[in-house]
Amino acid sequence: MAEVVIKGNGGIYLIFLFSLFCLCQSLFRGADTFKRELKVELNPGLHYPPPGGDLLHVRAVGYNDTLHFLFCSQGAPTLLLVHTNSSSSTVQVNWPLFLARNTSGSLKVKPEGSILYSTAVVFSRLLEYDDVNNTADPNSELFPPYELQNFTWSHLKLSGSIALLCGADATFINGSLCFKLSVFGSEGRGQYWPHLLHSANSSQLEVWLDGLLPRASHSRFLLELQAVGGAYPLNRVDVYQSIDDEFTPSIFKVSQWVSAQNGSSDVYGFVQWKPVAYRRSNPTLEDATPCRHSEPQSQSSEEMATLSGLIRSFYSDLEPFGLNMSFGLAGDPFYNSTNFLSWTMLVGVGSPPVDSFSPLVITIMAIGLGTPLILLLLGGLWVCIRKRTVDSTTAYEPIN
Repeated sequence: MAEVVIKGNGGIYLIFLFSLFCLCQSLFRGADTFKRELKVELNPGLHYPPPGGDLLHVRAVGYNDTLHFLFCSQGAPTLLLVHTNSSSSTVQVNWPLFLARNTSGSLKVKPEGSILYSTAVVFSRLLEYDDVNNTADPNSELFPPYELQNFTWSHLKLSGSIALLCGADATFINGSLCFKLSVFGSEGRGQYWPHLLHSANSSQLEVWLDGLLPRASHSRFLLELQAVGGAYPLNRVDVYQSIDDEFTPSIFKVSQWVSAQNGSSDVYGFVQWKPVAYRRSNPTLEDATPCRHSEPQSQSSEEMATLSGLIRSFYSDLEPFGLNMSFGLAGDPFYNSTNFLSWTMLVGVGSPPVDSFSPLVITIMAIGLGTPLILLLLGGLWVCIRKRTVDSTTAYEPIN
């Protein structure tokens, strides 16, 4: 009889846990229902491929605002993000002036008064150094940098709201440097590691170096990024700790290069990444390698204007900041172990997406913490009932 009771209680307990899991899952899925309608256009207003590189425009339309993502290979690869308070704002390009790359205002977002925020990220240089002492010190012996503005870039390959760009130059032996831009209409998570969480207000850029013949047997690499903004440029990097590595195993941090007013917690725009890169295109945990960033430093506006045709065409006043992303720590395998290196980041407006525990993890935590508590309560209740029963059977009965 006792065996039947245990099985029955076990069934009720399993039903309870399953219901709890479904409830958590439904709550988390319903946390963000905001969506944007995506419209993709290559070289807007032009009916033939322009010389020198393509211009991709992805228009992400919300209820009463629009995000304009512009990805350009005229010079160094550049991603420009413009946020407007109008669902009908458009991009206009004066192509003769844009291709001349010497005039500000050849690319405009109309109406100009609808612009709330803008930022641009430029991938300016790839640097290589000989880490012969295996210290992962970028100040070791730097080789001449690869200037990405001088690369020959392929035409953009489109697949929906995903664009692929690859390039090389004469000194880039056997290899290619590629960028994959993904723009999203709703919240989700990247398919591949590091599985970054994105929202409808962000885009994802994957960067990978494939097949390059290194200039030393102990080569490591750095990627130089520069950023330009309007009133609030990307000027500081915040690093946050996490206790959950469910989606990016062994990584308990997230870094955010943010645009914010001094002394304010309000964030207008961001570049977000996990401090990890991977040494294979289909990585396992063993292929992960840590990466580090330098602190943002103010850059020359004159130099920035020459790096990217998109920057010069949109911005008249520049306040650029730059940082380096270095890949690998002391003791990690060198680049020539696989001849491959990939890194992923998000670019968006507003507050960066915040990772939270998945419904599965919450359910497991509830089981782990709730089961002992339930057993403790049931045990206390049983002791009280048992004590009361014993007391009642040993008490004197009244004599009639």
